[in-house]
Amino acid sequence: MANSYLDHQIALLQHLRGILVALGEAEQVPEESHELFLERYDELLALLPTDPVESQYLGQDILTQVIQRYPQIAHLVPRDLLWFFAGDCLHFMPDDEIDLYQALEERRYEAEQNDEPFDWNQEKQLLAMSAGDSRH
Repeated sequence: MANSYLDHQIALLQHLRGILVALGEAEQVPEESHELFLERYDELLALLPTDPVESQYLGQDILTQVIQRYPQIAHLVPRDLLWFFAGDCLHFMPDDEIDLYQALEERRYEAEQNDEPFDWNQEKQLLAMSAGDSRH
């Protein structure tokens, strides 16, 4: 179960990498520094599956840099990644979104403790809908 959660994060990182590559191909950023940044990004992709805990700080640093270096794509950074890497990444999330992710994390933990299946995306949609209902 924990592997599917990690696999989800890796897939999101790969998707974001595709966006970064496209940004470079469109010549929207300085090429040399962009290539170096992509190399560090690839280090994170290589490290994350083998050592998720050790990769936390690198992930925080890289995601923070994505938002700061490439503000034109900041809205495309998956919120799940900001939550996953936490730390400084949480500064880019409003309090109500952090509350939603905290509740989602608690549900995931509970499902893992009870050996129950857990679908991150489905649960996130359910929580977002219930949060929207409570605001109306």
